[in-house]
Amino acid sequence: MTVRAERDAIDGTALLRWGWTCLAGLEQRREEINALNVFPIADADTGTNMLATMRAAVQAAQARVDPQSTYEVAAAMARGATLGARGNSGIILTQVLRGIAEATRDGDLTADTLPDALERASSLVRRALSSPVEGTILTVLECAAASAASRSGTSLAEVALSAADGAAKALGDTPSQLGVLREAGVVDAGARGLVVLLDGLVSVIRGEAPARPDYLPGDIEVVSGREHPGHANSGPDSPEACFEVMYLLADTDETKVATLRDRLAALGDSVGVVGDGNGSWSAHVHCADAGAAVEAGIAAGTLAAIRIESFVVTASRVDDDCAADPRNTREGGHSDATDMPVDRAVLAVAEGEGAAVLFEAAGAVVLGGHEPITADALLTAIRRMPNREVLVLPNGALPAHELVAVGVAARDARRDVLMLPSGSMVQGLAALAVHDRGRIAVDDAFAMSEAAAATRWGSLRAAAHRALTMVGTCESGDGLGLVGNDVVLIERDVLSAGRTLLDRMLGLGGELVTLLMGAGTPEELAGELSAHIARGFPGVEVTVYSGGQQEDLVQIGVE
Repeated sequence: MTVRAERDAIDGTALLRWGWTCLAGLEQRREEINALNVFPIADADTGTNMLATMRAAVQAAQARVDPQSTYEVAAAMARGATLGARGNSGIILTQVLRGIAEATRDGDLTADTLPDALERASSLVRRALSSPVEGTILTVLECAAASAASRSGTSLAEVALSAADGAAKALGDTPSQLGVLREAGVVDAGARGLVVLLDGLVSVIRGEAPARPDYLPGDIEVVSGREHPGHANSGPDSPEACFEVMYLLADTDETKVATLRDRLAALGDSVGVVGDGNGSWSAHVHCADAGAAVEAGIAAGTLAAIRIESFVVTASRVDDDCAADPRNTREGGHSDATDMPVDRAVLAVAEGEGAAVLFEAAGAVVLGGHEPITADALLTAIRRMPNREVLVLPNGALPAHELVAVGVAARDARRDVLMLPSGSMVQGLAALAVHDRGRIAVDDAFAMSEAAAATRWGSLRAAAHRALTMVGTCESGDGLGLVGNDVVLIERDVLSAGRTLLDRMLGLGGELVTLLMGAGTPEELAGELSAHIARGFPGVEVTVYSGGQQEDLVQIGVE
């Protein structure tokens, strides 16, 4: 008989193992958690957001730190989560990781420091939220901290199990505390995710996780419910809140962050402004005026990774988000058919490290580099693909006649190659978003080609020298706006050119704008352009990614 040994401390290596355990647990429970998601808005993405945030945390820790240092691992996870936080639940998860980091500055996570970590986390979350609501992940986190503290002085396994069991009990009580949960017959989705994390910690310490039931919508019975006063009809279920706005914040301080939190609270609901304790901040709000929310951030510091999503489209894009997230490294698109054993792959040409990560995250094999792609390089990459069917997203890297020649040379009795008409990386991303390996190749290629064609694209550049264009002569430093490959406007500065270009492109309509930021792009440009769209074109969703391309300051896609 083998006796399973229990850990009496969590060091850096074990903490990283906990992160991977959480990823597996959140992946397994993702659909369950998404189905429970009715608060603060019923957009069915809490499980997806927590998974994406934890994935960012684990990848940051694995890539950059000494796994022997508990604090270094915890701090890297907190920073990675802050930079990659998704949604309200992701914002809160960052503070759980920050609490662990602060509690392990002087050593490992033990029976004495685990209660402290959970207490710090619950305090950080309460301070970070503009209007804390009981019956949510916050309540369950505080119950977990209290349960852990009640077992202080015992073994780490007993403390961790007490925290997890306390959280599970509090999870079952959430419908009694929050009316919207009671009406839907569900427990709180974020709190369910927290129980997954605490059960994962128990698993790392004891070798096995506690058994928990499936929390399915409609299975919850509440004998007596008492909604917490102050919830009432507050929150983004109100018709005023139309957008979820998130961005990263740097070059700021606690005073500016507090002012930002108050300003966002005046604009909307579900406000959270959180930091990793080392200078990185992430902000989240549900509001009607997305432009004002971005402007509030610009006043507080330097913005990056701005995301503006409409609640109307969020629910239908849940799995798209998981596929498109830069930290998601699973292959294939987002449909239920992605696990089918179809021998097909997508090869995408990408310029810039950020763009390469985006395409890889969405399931493509990437051909890229700092030097221009040649026809020979593309042909070699196709021939190295082990797949029977290869869909190629050239993304404007080669002229049409060279692509035709490469396609002819690459096809043989073993391999079918389909060149898709993506003239830019933003068109390629749009095509990849509808990729479905469950379809036959010709149907998949048609859907992807249609998505690329439906994406109008342009770019913003700074003139390197005086030159003659089709709309006149530009001087060095002028802002150039291009639609497709043609210069259509010249302005004295890049920001003015960007605003004018967006006005022209959105003047023809559009629901989603993708901004792919280049390597030399001024940090404030993304915020200024996003705010301009929000002010001038309300209802248009904006997604900002770091592409890292050299020539284009910004690639713009309009769908």
